[in-house]
Amino acid sequence: MAAVALLYFLLASTAAAAPADDEVVNLPGLPKQPSFRHFSGYLNVADGKHLHYWFAESQNSPASDPVVLWLNGGPGCSSLDGLLTEHGPFLVEDDGASLRENPHSWNKIANMLYLESPPGVGFSYSDDGDYATNDTEVSMLNYLALKEFFRLFPELSANPLFLTGESYGGIYIPTLAERVMEDDTLNLQGMAVGNGMSSYELNDNSLVYFAYYHGLLGSRLWSRLQASCCSQGKCDFHQNPHANCSDALGEVQDIIYGSGLNMYNLYAPCPGGVPRSRFSVEQGQLVVRYLGNVFIHHEWTQMWNKKLLGLASGKTPVRLEPPCTNSTPATRFLNNPLVRRVLHISDKALDWTICSAEVHLKYGKLYQDVRKQYLKLLAALKYRFTISEMDK
Repeated sequence: MAAVALLYFLLASTAAAAPADDEVVNLPGLPKQPSFRHFSGYLNVADGKHLHYWFAESQNSPASDPVVLWLNGGPGCSSLDGLLTEHGPFLVEDDGASLRENPHSWNKIANMLYLESPPGVGFSYSDDGDYATNDTEVSMLNYLALKEFFRLFPELSANPLFLTGESYGGIYIPTLAERVMEDDTLNLQGMAVGNGMSSYELNDNSLVYFAYYHGLLGSRLWSRLQASCCSQGKCDFHQNPHANCSDALGEVQDIIYGSGLNMYNLYAPCPGGVPRSRFSVEQGQLVVRYLGNVFIHHEWTQMWNKKLLGLASGKTPVRLEPPCTNSTPATRFLNNPLVRRVLHISDKALDWTICSAEVHLKYGKLYQDVRKQYLKLLAALKYRFTISEMDK
């Protein structure tokens, strides 16, 4: 009887290990409550920085299924976009008020952790209101957030851990993995990156060829590119000092952003409609539909970034919207006061937006590529990888 009582006590302790105050109950918009538990709250990391998380237990076997961290990119964009529009357990409807079950949710077979990072993104915030950061600081904060998560959910600490993300997650994930692999208390098993920004040089060079071979660039422009950007059979579209090359690449970027095609998925429609310009003024806000991650060494890109940073530091509100992304339903849903209350969102958090213009424009991009991180991880000979095409 004593052994049975001890076993009951251990099972009860394990079941209660998750933070009860963070459990989400009666989430508005759901036609029925899910069969699995999910939690929303804050992971309090160094120096008064609070990262919002939304965690959905696996629908299969939460006690043994892997824990999968998901990070959206930007930098400065919210991982709740991945939850509510891509692979989360519920997807937001166009009315911005109701949710539907996602039959392809990743939490069918995994414990899914969606982290809004860094502070200033989504519902995450910093006590001092300073949202200037960089790659190195973000990788450390994400590492500390993982440590705090497993402190809150110790029953999952032995489960396999996978780090996943998309777009600028191509920088976030391998730089985080480099830290995690050195910590034996974290059971890292692998990582996955989709449409990842893993090398600015490879991204710029592949983007021009991709656009040409898919019929986006005319033969006249292609001839100009060959004449001014290429020499002895090798082209440099990334960091070419030739003025004519830079001018031609400016036209390439205008075509890519103004073609009406989905730059993230060429064969898919453009959600939210095709914008007339990368920049527009709407309801007193400057709306920027441009993330500035391509051709960063060319003068016109640097000029735009400086101009936008100046605007963001002034009185004009700036809203950052990735192209071909309709964030209106998720924005309406997450800024519903009842939803915020159910998700345990702090009063100190700002209104939710898909991307933070302040974080993005003040962000220090320290890595031009993550070759070193990948080689270090591969040399360990024990991690599983899935790396898809470069981000466009």
